Amino acid sequence: MSKSTNRRDALVKMAQGFGMLSMGGIALGGAAKQNMRSELTLRPPGALDQKMFLKACLKCGNCVTACPYDTLVLAKPGDGKPVGTPYFQPRKIPCYMCPDMPCIEACPSGALDFDKVSAKMKDGTATKPNINQSKMGVAIIDQKSCVAFWGIQCDACYRVCPLIDQAITLEYAHNERTGKHAFLRPLVDTDVCTGCGKCEHACITELASIMVLPREKALGKAGDFYLKGWKDLEDVRLQDIDAQKSKKDKSKVQDYLDNWEDLIDE
Repeated sequence: MSKSTNRRDALVKMAQGFGMLSMGGIALGGAAKQNMRSELTLRPPGALDQKMFLKACLKCGNCVTACPYDTLVLAKPGDGKPVGTPYFQPRKIPCYMCPDMPCIEACPSGALDFDKVSAKMKDGTATKPNINQSKMGVAIIDQKSCVAFWGIQCDACYRVCPLIDQAITLEYAHNERTGKHAFLRPLVDTDVCTGCGKCEHACITELASIMVLPREKALGKAGDFYLKGWKDLEDVRLQDIDAQKSKKDKSKVQDYLDNWEDLIDE
């Protein structure tokens, strides 16, 4: 057994011990703050939505042990996350996108679910699980600190992206300040980005200028009443909305008729 495996097993056992203490009610101090800070936590591939994940996770550490890259760690007291739950910090070690997803395979509770890394077909069925369908988070670029936006040539994040020219592309633009050089700016497609964190890990600036954040905290939401007519399944969603509206209107009519009958009886 390798030193890395021994170290990982020791850390897992230690974190499991802390987890048992917290579950027993001993590690109560700061629990509320940890739960609040956990909203910015990056979970393994296939993780359920945060609330459901915290309910389902057994804090067993199986996913951490199964990770071949030491990416995943179990939260300890002071980490600012629910103790005993798995997470990763891409600036230190990103997710290396294992095609067989051993972390999900090792999860006994369904907190990590293969359905979360499966795309939906037009007929509503799911495709075969694919690590590229992961939505662990999303990369966000700070344009003021990214040297590529200054005019300095850097494509470190672009080169390490496992979905190069899909999740991260490069935009060429004329540099009006110098009149001689061109900008080579990285752009993130948030629909494609998996949140693996390889870009953040590779970023050359002192504090990473591209950071991976939980999608629900980093992205806006237009609202369900806006439809994208050019996307698949939007016509199906429109039919569902119309059906719900029709059902609601019928319900109002029925309520009116019921109340009218009551008035007649009076």
